[in-house]
Amino acid sequence: MEITFVGTAHGIPEKDRRCSSTMLETGGNLYLIDMGCMAVEDIRRTGKQVASVKGVFLTHMHGDHVNGLPSFVDLCSWYFTSADPVILLPTEQGCEALKTWIRALDTQERDLRISSYGGFAPGVIFDDGVLKVTAFKTQHTVSSHAFLCEAEGKHVLFTGDLKHPSVDFPPELFGTKMDLAVCETAHFPPEDYLPVWKKMEIDTVVLQHVQPRKEPLAEDLAKRQTISPRIVVGYDMMRMTL
Repeated sequence: MEITFVGTAHGIPEKDRRCSSTMLETGGNLYLIDMGCMAVEDIRRTGKQVASVKGVFLTHMHGDHVNGLPSFVDLCSWYFTSADPVILLPTEQGCEALKTWIRALDTQERDLRISSYGGFAPGVIFDDGVLKVTAFKTQHTVSSHAFLCEAEGKHVLFTGDLKHPSVDFPPELFGTKMDLAVCETAHFPPEDYLPVWKKMEIDTVVLQHVQPRKEPLAEDLAKRQTISPRIVVGYDMMRMTL
């Protein structure tokens, strides 16, 4: 499994960071967790095929996690017509707004031709035999989720945005072995994760959704390599192989 951290910023783009998006590559397919930036541009720049995108999963409906999605589905609706990804949004309202936007972009009636579903519940939300995605409710918004992604025998957790690890880090995952946990650092000091990480067996943590004033704290935590798990501060277009 290859993971590319397309965008690692917090609520707004920064000089060296774009808004949140992460790409998973497994079994010859591409999958995206959030699309706060124009991830379709990076798919093209890296020489990958847009038709290889089989799923897009949104943790919640905040602009820094979804604003790149209309561009992606627009291009799929008229140019990359061999692409047929499943797009899962946490709200029906978001799904309907996406369809309306695509129709509004053209003088002729055009619909969202790819599979788009809104309003998923906690539990397994996707399983195509290559990647399995399980959603866990969080308290960042009324419709925010963390995702557990499983492929090639690997387990990768994306926390999405949290209210605070002490109250909404998925307790169902305590005691579960994780090859990688991708954790946000915008809304609280990264050290606040430590009590939660101790309840899990995690090989590596990537800190992303990085807020500038918390970045020194994240860098300091990553330097303390006596701490388990191994901690890495993510940056845009960083790639990892699991």
